[in-house]
Amino acid sequence: MQGGLYDHDSLVKAIKQVDVVISTVGHALLADQVKIIAAIKEAGNVKRFFPSEFGNDVDSVHAVEPAKTAFNTKAQIRRTIEAEGIPFTYVANFFFAGKFLPNLAQPRAAGPPKDKVVILGDGNTKDKEDLRQSVFNKEEDIGTYTIKTVDDPKTVNKILYIRPPRNIITLNEAVSLWEKKTGKNLERVYVPEEQVLKNIQVEASKVYPDVKYTPVDEILNQYV
Repeated sequence: MQGGLYDHDSLVKAIKQVDVVISTVGHALLADQVKIIAAIKEAGNVKRFFPSEFGNDVDSVHAVEPAKTAFNTKAQIRRTIEAEGIPFTYVANFFFAGKFLPNLAQPRAAGPPKDKVVILGDGNTKDKEDLRQSVFNKEEDIGTYTIKTVDDPKTVNKILYIRPPRNIITLNEAVSLWEKKTGKNLERVYVPEEQVLKNIQVEASKVYPDVKYTPVDEILNQYV
């Protein structure tokens, strides 16, 4: 079955041949899932829709940019699905193990740290029911849990949290596990939450004062 995201008729034709639609579009196409929703609504036969979530529960977290924009888009897609009355399941699997564990969640690192590890905050969110807790799931397991919900009525119009007990772990605990496996201790560098936010939220003209930006007064001149 083939259907183009931007070809409504082909999308409807493809969807009419299935009972369940699982969307895995990337961040750049999250908002365009409204086209899938419209096709599902017209087809009228879909028993379950899984929008492209596969991360945090966007209704339960308070993120900063750039994640904030993606989370807001996902939340808007949720509201559209609900408004259209389409049966759904939202999959919240938190962190992909294959992306975050090989480098112990070190930004831009290609492999595991050799000497030191940077930990944002104190690395000790302990409440196992706290949705901010780090949960690392293997991608194949995420797929298995998702497929098992396809025809399970218990998960209709619900959020499926993939939080196996042994995968709920603080970053400090993850580092300790790695140290135990490698037999080498790492220097732990902790970055306070206030500093993290300060590093993320920077204003471009202050960071790059050499850029001669165009002020509004001059921009308006071209329209006179």
